[in-house]
Amino acid sequence: MLILLILIAFIVMGRLNAEDRSLICNLHTNKGSGSTRMIKEFPNKMWKRRAVDYLMKKIDLDGTTARKPGSGRPKSARTTEDVEIVSELNCSQEDTPHSHLSPREIARQTGISRSSV
Repeated sequence: MLILLILIAFIVMGRLNAEDRSLICNLHTNKGSGSTRMIKEFPNKMWKRRAVDYLMKKIDLDGTTARKPGSGRPKSARTTEDVEIVSELNCSQEDTPHSHLSPREIARQTGISRSSV
């Protein structure tokens, strides 16, 4: 039973939501509270000390809890121009049999990654 409660608490806990981030930001900037004090003050939030420390460090460096622009996974390389270029290369091979380009060769010619071809 105890293990089940721990698992449920672990699943529910997750990341810090926007409300938690703003609360931590206000406590840190206005009151100067540390992570240990915040965790003791709000035990029902189940924050990890390391997560609060990381957020406070980010607040000190950037002054905000928002993500940096450009952080995260890059946008897909599959644009309409790239699709047209690759389809033109494939269609130009239909007229001449036994002269095909491999995905690696198409990637070299176009500058598009092989996984996107």
